[in-house]
Amino acid sequence: MNLFNENIIKIAADAAEANGFFLVDIVFRGNPNNRIIEIFIDGEKNVSADDCAKISGEIDEHVEKLNLIDSSYRLEVSSPGVDRPLKFLKQYSKHVNRKFEISYKRNDETKKLIGKLTGIDGEKLVFISDNKNETIINFNNITKAKVIVSFS
Repeated sequence: MNLFNENIIKIAADAAEANGFFLVDIVFRGNPNNRIIEIFIDGEKNVSADDCAKISGEIDEHVEKLNLIDSSYRLEVSSPGVDRPLKFLKQYSKHVNRKFEISYKRNDETKKLIGKLTGIDGEKLVFISDNKNETIINFNNITKAKVIVSFS
């Protein structure tokens, strides 16, 4: 990773943390003359548009103060949204009682599960499948987890 990216990541992580959130991911697109920087933040509470605007302003202020970008750029700060997989254990707490699609490792085998997250005990996540079977998965064994959006 280059120094520019490392600086932006540090600034974004610090701004998110100062506002009660955490950095989930950053996507760098475009070219040095027209950069697009997408920053995804999350927290134990929902991320509002006002939160994103405030954090974006703080990041922008630091980037300008340090003169990190000398060309045009676009900075986008948002929550990951349901289409992006969850990456951190602390993202799960606000999704208790929601349905998930999970891929995980068990005994050197990859398994898939669709079920409702019913509880969290340390690093153990408890899911109930549609056929009422309970499955406990250690967070470290999860390879991919997405919340399933339900409109019912």
